[in-house]
Formats: sequence, C-alpha cells, structure tokens
Amino acid sequence: MPVPDEHRLGRLLHLEIPEVWVRFLLAIVGLVLAFGAALFSTVSRESGNLWATLILASTALFLATMVGLTTVPYLARRVAVARIRDAFDYDVTRGGIVYVVVILVIGIAALNTGNNLLYIVVAAMLAAILVSGLASAMVLRQLELDVRLPEHLFAGRATIGRIAVRNPRRWLPSFSISVIPLKKKTESKRWRWMPSTFTFPPGRPPERQWIQLPDRQLRRVADQPAPPGIFQGSAYFPYIAAGEELIAELELRFARRGRYQQESFGLATRFPFAFLTKTRRVPLAREILVYPPVEPPDEFFEILPMITGEFETFARGRGYDLYRIREYLPEDSARHVDWKATAKSGSLKVREFSREDERKLRIVFDNPGPGTVSEKAYENAVALAASLGWHFAEENTEVSFVAQGYAGAQDIYQFLAYLATVGPQAAPPVLESLQISDDYNVILTARPHGTIPTALWACSYFVFIGGRQ
Repeated sequence: MPVPDEHRLGRLLHLEIPEVWVRFLLAIVGLVLAFGAALFSTVSRESGNLWATLILASTALFLATMVGLTTVPYLARRVAVARIRDAFDYDVTRGGIVYVVVILVIGIAALNTGNNLLYIVVAAMLAAILVSGLASAMVLRQLELDVRLPEHLFAGRATIGRIAVRNPRRWLPSFSISVIPLKKKTESKRWRWMPSTFTFPPGRPPERQWIQLPDRQLRRVADQPAPPGIFQGSAYFPYIAAGEELIAELELRFARRGRYQQESFGLATRFPFAFLTKTRRVPLAREILVYPPVEPPDEFFEILPMITGEFETFARGRGYDLYRIREYLPEDSARHVDWKATAKSGSLKVREFSREDERKLRIVFDNPGPGTVSEKAYENAVALAASLGWHFAEENTEVSFVAQGYAGAQDIYQFLAYLATVGPQAAPPVLESLQISDDYNVILTARPHGTIPTALWACSYFVFIGGRQ
C-alpha cells in the first residue's frame, strides 16, 4: 500500500509524526534563521561590511518568503473549519514571481538604508498579496458546478459536453472564472518480486543455453494506471452575475474506445492581480464509456453485400409478407402463381413470401486470446463488430449478440458497452458452446478454419480476425 503524502517527510526523518507537525517545526526553524540573519545583517551594516550585510539580508528575506509560500498555505488548509479545509490550491504565476522579486529588492534596499518610506512600500506590496488572496477566495466560494455529458459517445466522433456554473449569491458577482480538469497524481512505481528465468550462459539464444531455471527478480513495477480523463481544455467565464447560471459548451472527441473518468474538477481564478492562480477543488465524479467507432471502414463495405445476400437467402421462406416475384419452377405450387404478373410478362410468375422470423440475425464475437492477433487487427475486429451491430439494428433487424463474458440482451447499446472495454482474454472459444438456432450468424473469429464446427457453415458467414484461416 503506498505511503500517504503526509507521512513521507516523517519517514524521511525517521520520525513517525504527522506531516503537519513537521511543516510547523520547519517553519519555526526557518523563521528563527531568518530572524537571526536579519539581526546579523544589522550588525554587519553598523560595522561597515557591505557584502555581509547584503548576503545576510537577502538570506533573511529569502527564508521568510519560502516559509510564507510553502508552509503558510499548507497550514491554512489544515484549519478545522470544514468549508475552508482542503478547499484551495495555490500556484504562483510569472507575474507573482516578478512581484516577489521586486519586493525582495525593495526590502534589501530598506534594510540597507533604513528609509521608512521603503518599509511602507514593502508593507503595501505585501498587503496587496493578502488582498488578492482574500478577493479571489470570495470570488470562488459558494459557486456551484455541474458537468453534463451525452449518454452515448463513439470514438472518433465529435460530440458536445456542457459545463454549467451557477452563482447562488444574492449580491456578489464572480469574475474571471475558469473550469479546469484537475491533474491526476503521477503514476507511482513500487518494488515487486516478478517471475523470471535464470539462464546460463547469459546473452545466448534460448536454444543454446545450458541451464534454464525458474527464478524471481526484484523490479520496479508501475501501479495500474487510472482511466484517462474526460476533459483536456478549460471553460472560461469572464463574469457571472449574482443569482445567474452560465453554460459553456466544449467539443469532446475521443480517439480510442474505453472508459474515461474524471474524479474532480477545479474552479480557478487569477482575480484581481494575477499574483496567484487559486483553484477550488470540486469533488464531482464523472465517468463515461466511449464505444468503438461505427463509421464503416473499407472492410465493412466489402463484406456487407455478401452478408446481406446470404442473410436474405437464408431468410427466404413462407409467411405473409411478399418477398419477391420470380419465374415459375416445376416444384412450385400452382396456388402461388401471380396471374397479373404472368399476364404482363407472358410467362408464369410465382410469388415468394418471407418467413415470419426472416429478420433474425446473430452477431458472434469470438474473442481471441492474448497474443493471437496484432493489436491493430484486434481493434479493427472490435470496430467491425460494432459497425455490423449498429447497421443491422438501424435496419429494423432482430439482432442478438454472443461473446465471451457478455450477458446482455438484444440491446445494441449493451453490446457496444461490452465492446468499449473488451480485451483479449484466455477463455474457452464461444463457438464450442454456441447453440444452433434459426438465426443467421455473422461470426468474427481468429480460430483456424479446420477447428470450426461443421454445423455452423450452413447458417453462418465468417469474418476471420487478422486474416487467420
């Protein structure tokens, strides 16, 4: 189990104490050192040592600034008030860095000259930072955020997501608000014992090695990465009046299928002086499934006429709906002769009716095992299965779906959700347990040609994944 952030520094110092106390003690030490450096700078100035005065005064201001930027915001977030604790993050902007450097320069000049006017200027500039922090906190507080996503998304297809920000306050407006996705923690690595093989002599091909024994090796292995985020950009609201709700639209486009999630969002502002970028964390979890692309690829256009033709041939039968009018054959019954068509054409014509269950189709995705086909061929097969299901579902065909680990019904969206996260898995082939029925089968498989049950050939069309035969 990874070590929490608040205990890492304590572990580093070989002390099992909370991070807040370590930060507090370091802040005290830093302020004591800054105070000592300021006292010695005064002594050096009175003794006439200019360089020692400059170095000590700069050190004092640098230590005080570091304590103010690193410890004070952290301790402020530890306040017991629930609405303030862990509410804001602070990032210093370039303008803020330049501003602090100017304060340091004027502060050094004030210490060297003893000019009270310079002390007043430094105090006013420091007060501006405090005013900026309070104003930005008031602007961000009480804002309500809502992220509205479409229900169905397909890879490679642009769609619109909406971000709504509401200001419920009666009189105080908000200025310069940005909605941003919060960055996730970097991927951590841990030392683990992984299975390996001891070989001798090393560096030779496997067939030329004398000894091959099972072994274990200590390696740094990355934890399982979290799903990618939903938003990559930001939405900007220059002005939100009191009691008003504004909505911004963002274009969403996902290159790959899969699961995407966002655990939290941030309301950020640089108002009023842009010294700091203050971000208020909003715990708003969103998760979406991106289906495989259903735009028909070239392979889909090539096999669709063959599938449609075989499906219609398999579906021909006797029912109540007219299928077609064709030439009379000796084995046809006289009661199916279409006399009007016969009179018009001068030759016997018969009516052919469709079966009542003629529109039944079953799409079978026989998921191959890991390493069976290339990643590109596998993704093409997933996209082809999704495109076939989507096409026949829109054609009012009664479609059902079969795959390893798929327990959904005939709903096309359930099948697309299965295909959104499916991956190669070592499972028994679905063809072995496939029951023969009146449905016509479209089977996507990577199994060799000779291992397919013979009973399936009469009522199936096969698409071999990766060109395997």
